[in-house]
Amino acid sequence: MAQPLSGEDPEPCDRFPAGPLFVPVRPGPSGCAARLFRTPLGDRTAVGFTSAHRLTTTLGPGQAWIRLAEPALRALSAPLGVTTVTVDPQFCAPAPAPLRPPLREPATAAAVRIG
Repeated sequence: MAQPLSGEDPEPCDRFPAGPLFVPVRPGPSGCAARLFRTPLGDRTAVGFTSAHRLTTTLGPGQAWIRLAEPALRALSAPLGVTTVTVDPQFCAPAPAPLRPPLREPATAAAVRIG
């Protein structure tokens, strides 16, 4: 069934997907917390997927998830200053590797007195 259009707006009235989203989560001290990501421009965004298959294709089969409606995901991320929700992102860059500690401590330079 086609979505009704608002006046001369070429897009449907309802801009977010119907039904709950599959939201990636990470373990936290009191349960699980929604993972936040960055857009290509560096802004923080909450992410939701319209199917478990899309989530595992993008983030891998080991990614934990919960089901949340889009308004609930917005309400959850808004207190953190995150106002954008990205649905079904096609690409997700891997997390940067943690910095390795130096293999050895740098030697201390000592002056030799000649004379």
